[in-house]
Amino acid sequence: MSARIQAPRGTFDVLPEQAAARMQLEHVAREVLEGAGYQRIETPALEVTELFARGVGESTDIVQKEMYTFEDAGGRSLTLRPEGTAPVCRAYAEHGMHKWPQPVKLWYLSSFFRYERAQAGRYRQFWQVGAEALGSQDPAADAESIVLLATLLDRLGVRGLRLRLSSLGQLSTRLEYRERLQQHLRENADRLAPEVRDRIDLNPLRAFDSEHAGTREVMATAPRLIDQLAPEDAAHFADVRALLDAAEVAYEIDPTLVRGLDYYSRTVFEFTSDALGAQSGVGGGGRYDGLVEMLGGPPTPGIGWAAGIERILLAAEAPLAPAGAPVSLYVAADVDGQGEEKPTRRSAAFRIVTDARAAGLGAQLELAGRSAKGRLKHASRIGARYVAVVGDGETVLRDTEEGVEQTLDNNAVVHAVIRGLRDL
Repeated sequence: MSARIQAPRGTFDVLPEQAAARMQLEHVAREVLEGAGYQRIETPALEVTELFARGVGESTDIVQKEMYTFEDAGGRSLTLRPEGTAPVCRAYAEHGMHKWPQPVKLWYLSSFFRYERAQAGRYRQFWQVGAEALGSQDPAADAESIVLLATLLDRLGVRGLRLRLSSLGQLSTRLEYRERLQQHLRENADRLAPEVRDRIDLNPLRAFDSEHAGTREVMATAPRLIDQLAPEDAAHFADVRALLDAAEVAYEIDPTLVRGLDYYSRTVFEFTSDALGAQSGVGGGGRYDGLVEMLGGPPTPGIGWAAGIERILLAAEAPLAPAGAPVSLYVAADVDGQGEEKPTRRSAAFRIVTDARAAGLGAQLELAGRSAKGRLKHASRIGARYVAVVGDGETVLRDTEEGVEQTLDNNAVVHAVIRGLRDL
């Protein structure tokens, strides 16, 4: 016997019982986001590597450590998308969406890929739902984006939600702050974790994410970017907070909040769930006013977020398990005295199922050779309202809710089911 082949580490199969919860999540996301004017977009799983090197940032962990990048047969460097915002901004620029009425509001639910340590709710192939609003600098766009994610997570029953909020200011402010932070880190380099010390020049803001005890002590006295915002950035942040207050969305200001992508500016936020333990992040995002221009498009403000599907399902109060498509009719060909189906009965049963589906009914055909008792048990398992046992020219149709049977001509079965469902 050959060795069994298994899925790669960090990936997973979505089995039918899990797919139902994901479908319900997608249904709720569509209701929440499309009700607010967002339209669905899907970008390719493969993008040119330069999109992420330029957009996400050469110094980020994503670009340096986590991307699945390779050369194709034509010598082009391609990458499996590790995140969704840069591809959406690329599509915005490529398709001339700046000529559309602004802001352009888009949402997606897609798979992404990062090489990172696999753990509960974090995989190397993972799914995210995200929303992006491009073309508005209004603080209300920031607040609306945050409220929509809060609404979605609440509708999905995510437990122990907390909203962390901060502002990174504009790029010029960040560059000035970066120099002050680098000076502070160099002055305390002997107390830093080696990986933080090695990245002082490359990405000093990531020091705020370190769990190293010495680094955390150093960062406790580090300057805070939020204390050094330019007046216009401070005013923008105050407006965002005022709108969240008006919407009664609770938040805590966290000056240490640093998103792992270089394109963020001004508002940044993250939702965490106490139900997830140390790795508590569920979703988050922020403003990225320079990203479209960085990718070759026109100057375009933007705000958006992404939330992990696996993280949401882990943190949900109860499993999202809606009923599947309703089964109105379950059809089986009757057997003869030797327990065998006649070909004519089999053909008639197949025709009834086909006609039922053409009429818009959910219909299933018996395919496992079950006994009479087994057929009724299976009909109950799939929630079938009617069970049809097809004989020679006639069918016994059973209403599983009323417990009554009638014998009909084979051609009359579908009409009888439709009539019975209409009379409910």
